[in-house]
Amino acid sequence: MPHNESTLLQTRQAGVCLHLTSLPGDHGIGDLGPAAIRFVNALAAAGLKVWQFLPTGPCGYGNSPYQSLSAFAGNELLVDLVELQRWGLLRARDIDALCSLPAGVVDYDAVVPVKHALLARASKRFDARCPPVLRARFRAFAQANDKLWLHDYALFRVLKSKHAERAWLDWEPAFVRREAASLRRFESRYASEIRAVKIRQFFFDCQWRALYERAAAKGVRLFGDMPIYVALDSADAWSNRELLRIDANGRPDCVAGVPPDYFSNDGQLWGNPLYDWAAHAASGYRWWTERLRHAMARMDIVRIDHFRGFESYWSVPADETTARNGRWESGPGKPLFDAMRAAMGPLLIVAEDLGIITPAVDALRDELGFPGMKVLQFCLAEDDFSIDDIPADCVCYTGTHDNDTTVGWFLGSPDDLRSAGEIQRTQARVLDMTGGSTETVHEDLIRYAFGSGARLAIAPMQDFLGLGSDARLNTPGTTVNNWRWRLGRDAFTPALRHRIRTMIADSGRDGA
Repeated sequence: MPHNESTLLQTRQAGVCLHLTSLPGDHGIGDLGPAAIRFVNALAAAGLKVWQFLPTGPCGYGNSPYQSLSAFAGNELLVDLVELQRWGLLRARDIDALCSLPAGVVDYDAVVPVKHALLARASKRFDARCPPVLRARFRAFAQANDKLWLHDYALFRVLKSKHAERAWLDWEPAFVRREAASLRRFESRYASEIRAVKIRQFFFDCQWRALYERAAAKGVRLFGDMPIYVALDSADAWSNRELLRIDANGRPDCVAGVPPDYFSNDGQLWGNPLYDWAAHAASGYRWWTERLRHAMARMDIVRIDHFRGFESYWSVPADETTARNGRWESGPGKPLFDAMRAAMGPLLIVAEDLGIITPAVDALRDELGFPGMKVLQFCLAEDDFSIDDIPADCVCYTGTHDNDTTVGWFLGSPDDLRSAGEIQRTQARVLDMTGGSTETVHEDLIRYAFGSGARLAIAPMQDFLGLGSDARLNTPGTTVNNWRWRLGRDAFTPALRHRIRTMIADSGRDGA
């Protein structure tokens, strides 16, 4: 599907946000198999033109998609095992262990070891059982990606497994420092395991391409999410430390986060290493260009998380336990995007411009011509908000993956930081502005977003379903019980698709 920056948001469209792990299915976690295809078909039937999801890299700490082991690799847990069975790499009885897992939530402790073992089994059988055409496609995939990211990622994953999954900072010193002789010996000894990691990435790539092609055929755009930072425990940090503010042993001087905000009185201490922006500039921003090029090969639109960090970012000393005691430091600004645009042409980027946004951040986004974001849960908390404040060149959301569901937010969950009085005032404002009711607030707010001037309006799947706080996907600043919610197998009913299509028609969001 061709990318055209000038027509990114030129028509009024509607979309949904649902991460792939939240798809229904038989194997403990959403994946790229039939449920993903059915979801694309349902979106098209409902008139939803955009499917937004979270980062799709292999998850690290806390199973968070924003703490990935690689900025380039795909999450192996998203690979559909039934497709591998069709390739002759697994048998139905191999997969039975996953079929007994609960369908309601993702139980990572149960899913991860079983699915990784099955993927390892399938990758070992690849050369013996797959036809020559697939083996040739794998060789082409490896040749195209090895130098940029694939080989370092595969080597990193095997080294990590041989060090009991510890972070690379705690490996044997020779491997921490990437001593060439030690790495050569390791690669020779574990060549088959390194190749197996690459084969699993090939599985992901093949299935992703099939999903992308299906979405394109149905007129559905894939809208992905790119974290601004890489995780400290990642192949990127291990193999590109000269681009980060870390020492030879991988220890950062300062880490990323945000100061106290709507979500947390202590701010959010993310812990990601900060970029050495001078080193990036000296390379012509090559690594960032390749990262975005890789993402745009898999997605139609990319949202860059924490866009304000390109203007200035919150730097917290690495020994701090909260994000309170940090300081603002200057980001790379426009030259980064000028370099990427010069190398790639049009950039189909949405800027996540939430949080503490200054006039300088707004000016950078406007100069670059990137759409920003408006989240109604935040907007409606402001006494002077008007729907006319929503500009055309933005994406309007009821809420995001970091928010409570609309129903949970409206009613006030036990974890809500607002006072009872603030919740009551917000409830009155929502009912007044939408003209709706407590019972229908989820659809009322979706209609309100669809009726805004924003060319693209998106609601999380939980809001289309009218679910409460127990369906919340993530609570920022916490590390337990996140990223686990799953869509019910029969939840996206024909009746719901009809209601959505009616809301889209009433708001003139047909995307034509």
